[in-house]
Amino acid sequence: MQITIEIPDDIAHQLANTPDQLSRRALESLVVEGYRHRQISTAQVQRLLNLSSRLATDAFLKAYEAYLPYTVADLEQDLQAIDQAITQQ
Repeated sequence: MQITIEIPDDIAHQLANTPDQLSRRALESLVVEGYRHRQISTAQVQRLLNLSSRLATDAFLKAYEAYLPYTVADLEQDLQAIDQAITQQ
């Protein structure tokens, strides 16, 4: 799908030096917001931005401070899962 947006030239030049840079920045912003709202996965971020690896994807998301919410309840659940895995060995 291709999306077109209209931006006044003076503002477009403030946001990026070239149309390609502006298109990339717009795509990155859309992807970050989709990830933050749990609409897309890390793998989809990597695919949409054509990033080379999971590490590159994680670095991109970290640069944008795009972290998924991680609550105390999530931590407790993860700790229980770890405990269960250890006791099953």
